[in-house]
Amino acid sequence: MKTKTNLLLDLWLESRTRFTNQINTITELDLPKKLGDSPNSVGFLIRHIGDVELLFAKNVFGDPTVKVTAKTVIDKYDTGEWTNLIELKEYVLNSFAKLKSIVELQKDEDWESIISTKEFGEKSKAEAFGRIISHTAYHAGQMALIIKYG
Repeated sequence: MKTKTNLLLDLWLESRTRFTNQINTITELDLPKKLGDSPNSVGFLIRHIGDVELLFAKNVFGDPTVKVTAKTVIDKYDTGEWTNLIELKEYVLNSFAKLKSIVELQKDEDWESIISTKEFGEKSKAEAFGRIISHTAYHAGQMALIIKYG
């Protein structure tokens, strides 16, 4: 029987394929694309997913090794700088690895502990983890639409 941690990791990994499957086919020409008057480009969304994964590793799961300047969260809009595909891919590979490694250390009882963040208040770690799962899938959907129609 799997632990809660293993089950939640399975859920996250499967959900994250909505993002990772796109990363394998994105080109540098896709990165500046936007949809209509939408404020965010594909490159911005990729960087934003990485920023938020690192913030979760640090602030939700307490990884002291994570150093992050979440520029997309700080700026709140696309500055047009997210155009280097190699750098963006490396960034989200790193953010994924950091978050995965700290999540793997969680014990079953840890998922019920309450954390507090300024972004979404008090939540159990399991509830907070649900936010990162939906966050990535949400932005992956935006990316798919932008690439198709932008």
